Amino acid sequence: MAQPSNSGGGVDNTFRKKFDREEYLQRARAREEKEAEAGKRTKSSGPPVQRKPLKHRDYEVDLESRLGKTQVVTPIAPLSQQAGYYCSVCECVVKDSANYLDHINGKKHQRALGMSMRSERATLEQVKDRFEVLKKRKDTGGFTEQDFDERILKQQQEEEERKRQRREKKKEKKKEKTVVEEEPEIDPDVAALMGFGGFGSSKK
Repeated sequence: MAQPSNSGGGVDNTFRKKFDREEYLQRARAREEKEAEAGKRTKSSGPPVQRKPLKHRDYEVDLESRLGKTQVVTPIAPLSQQAGYYCSVCECVVKDSANYLDHINGKKHQRALGMSMRSERATLEQVKDRFEVLKKRKDTGGFTEQDFDERILKQQQEEEERKRQRREKKKEKKKEKTVVEEEPEIDPDVAALMGFGGFGSSKK
């Protein structure tokens, strides 16, 4: 195998291009300035989106109206008539109630309604007013010991009524059983004619 010869002296690198660092630094700075100006223009072109703070629902979520019902589902049916829970805001169908609740409480749905995920911070005055309302409600509509006793008495009466109805139903069932078990008296001559005489009945 031939050995490479080291007699060649040095390698000629004079033809390689030499880069001017200052020139490329200036180009990079110019490009960054252009990008910054373009970013400012896109930001200032439209007003920032103001979203309302998160607030509680003013309607009740209906999860149980279609329980136990059967429904024919076709692939060409519109989304609102397909199986599952339909969200009219986002125009999508969610397959079960847990995922539907997650969807309507989620960020995408709230943004479609125009709300941010931050709740409004209550002021000191609002908190004081809320305490006053709760105090008044407690003073006027709160439960007293008398109300509690009345509720217990009412529950006891309802329980006694239920027990009485159960007892009456049991008595009625017993009467029905005894009526069915009692066989009508058959004339012995007729029974002998029909061939029923040899069954060994214990009744006389």
